[in-house]
Amino acid sequence: MPKVGMEPVRRKALVNAALRVIGDHGSLAVTMSEIAREAGVSAALAHHYFGSKERLLQETIRSLLRQLRNDTVTALAAASAHREKLSALIRVSFQAEQFAPETIAAWLAFYAEAQRSEETRRFLVIYARRLRSNLIANLRPLCAADDAERIAEGAAAMIDGLYIRQSLRSVPTGIEASIALTEDYITTQLTALAEGPTP
Repeated sequence: MPKVGMEPVRRKALVNAALRVIGDHGSLAVTMSEIAREAGVSAALAHHYFGSKERLLQETIRSLLRQLRNDTVTALAAASAHREKLSALIRVSFQAEQFAPETIAAWLAFYAEAQRSEETRRFLVIYARRLRSNLIANLRPLCAADDAERIAEGAAAMIDGLYIRQSLRSVPTGIEASIALTEDYITTQLTALAEGPTP
């Protein structure tokens, strides 16, 4: 394979390795050497491609967000009705790749880093805004704007909370149970609005 063709492959291998190593450590306190070893390349090559550990970690979170965005676009395109699109958003949030233990550990490590790093915080704000926007866009045709925003906030909080609970491992909530809990919340909220106030 030509040298030019190897660069994207090796960069992707290093990003995947960073995700695994961060997940194993449960923090961003990892070294370029550990990541390079996991990827099966030299630390010098890792530095050549990314320049620094910080740039590699930034590319790792970008990669997570890019994959989530692409999966979301695909899932929304496959659904027709707005309620189906809400279900698609929920299912994408808990898909196996994103809900894997090492990926969850990496997400939590990035959230912790966001308290110190403006760049990491910016990436996570983009994720939160995107999720909220998608939820609201598909709730608004089903209820009033204020209610759509309120339900979207609750659903997003449930998704984030279920990730945290999954990270505890002593009380894990599986993929299907997490989907069912979030679906139940949205359905209960929409049903209550449709039925109106109790006389």
